[in-house]
Amino acid sequence: MADKAVAVSSVGSGELIRGLRLVDSTTLVIGSMIGSGIFIVSADVARQVSSPGLLILAWVLSTLFTLACAVSYAELAAAMPHSGGQYVYLREAFSPLFGFLFGWTYFLVIQTGTIAAVAVAFAKFLGVLAPSISSTRFLGNLGGFHFLSTQQLVAILSIAVLTLLNCFGIRMGAWIQNIFTFTKTAALLGLVLLGIFLGRNAQAIGANFGDFWRHADWRLATLTALSLAMVGPLFASDAWNNITFTGEEVENPRRNLPLALVLGVGTVSLLYLMTNFVYLGVLPLEGSPNGAGPIARGIQYAAEDRVGTAAAEVMLGSAGLGLMAVAIMISTFGCNNGLILAGARVYYAMARDKLFFSSVARVNPRYHTPIISLVVQGVWACLLTLSGTYSQLLDYIIFAVLLFYMLTMVGLFVLRSKRPEMERPYRAWGYPWVPILYLGLAGFLEVNLLLYKPGYTWPGLIIVLLGVPAYFLWNRFTSARPA
Repeated sequence: MADKAVAVSSVGSGELIRGLRLVDSTTLVIGSMIGSGIFIVSADVARQVSSPGLLILAWVLSTLFTLACAVSYAELAAAMPHSGGQYVYLREAFSPLFGFLFGWTYFLVIQTGTIAAVAVAFAKFLGVLAPSISSTRFLGNLGGFHFLSTQQLVAILSIAVLTLLNCFGIRMGAWIQNIFTFTKTAALLGLVLLGIFLGRNAQAIGANFGDFWRHADWRLATLTALSLAMVGPLFASDAWNNITFTGEEVENPRRNLPLALVLGVGTVSLLYLMTNFVYLGVLPLEGSPNGAGPIARGIQYAAEDRVGTAAAEVMLGSAGLGLMAVAIMISTFGCNNGLILAGARVYYAMARDKLFFSSVARVNPRYHTPIISLVVQGVWACLLTLSGTYSQLLDYIIFAVLLFYMLTMVGLFVLRSKRPEMERPYRAWGYPWVPILYLGLAGFLEVNLLLYKPGYTWPGLIIVLLGVPAYFLWNRFTSARPA
């Protein structure tokens, strides 16, 4: 009843309204998670672990890792169903500085960089059907300097279209999300069923399952390699927390937010595991980078790491290439809709707290959407697309993303102690052992990233730390301005 009262009183007031139902919230979780990663990441994992068993174990551990985080976040989401989600949790548990650092990094790199990368992935697979869309075909030439490839143009147009559509109300964004999420989930399930019933390859099954745990032992070196191999699956499973950014727009959030997190993450995790078993049933793990055809190249050396496309080609012949390209286009387009819809709510929440430009906190009185926040996010994502640096930035930020997850998990303990009176309609399952286990595994992964991939970790950490002086400069600037 209280949620409905909020929704009614906000109409016509230039405020956000509760327009996301349970189905919408769940499809936002699923749709934001399923992008292009599941069709690509397994090739890199296979090269790192060289074992079918360890490939599956990397995905299983990543699944458990993500589920452990989701069931713990659900408590915070139900207790504080506000716009900004993780930004709000960090602000309330520690201080506005920690919330600012999260929002700063999310705007500069994490959310906008992911939007840029997913948009380029959409354009790449559209290029399979329309060869004129390419990273080497440029529309501009200035003194021998080529700029704006057709691939970049398509990526930018896709960001612009989705940003525009999401300006027309939360129901418009939810409608788009539902259509594309149901479509791509059906496509991924279709790939799984096809692999189980029609696409099995006796050669691949014998090679992969005949010696499932080859090259696997349980020494520290193996566990270290396994933890580093989990980075890809973890990021293929990421963005599940985007639904928490829209907390003020979810109907009955104290019930629906935890349900959406558990249902969404559980569904995607099951699909991901089944998809990887299909890969192992269709393609041999090992292969040659110069092999002729998908069977000879195997999972490890699938052309441009497109394992999903290689599996579809084996099962359906040349027609599989086109069908998989269409499936991944649908997947990436729907994924970006969820990222664009949710991400803008973080900067909106920051602006409302006077930690971002005040205009970003404005809500359109007709459509009840943070239009300026959506536009600012879209412009920056387009600039990252043009710069071509988004993929490097995303590599750099791996460490920072896990760090924020760990901080938020610590925040769960802090808030239990600091605010015991807070209403908690849902309490984290397995507390305190599940969050403690998560923190232990995440800490092990972070240490390994620092030791073995310093080129990826320190730049991301520096981006986060640059937010500290930015926070104090911003506060000084805002306090000096006349009211």
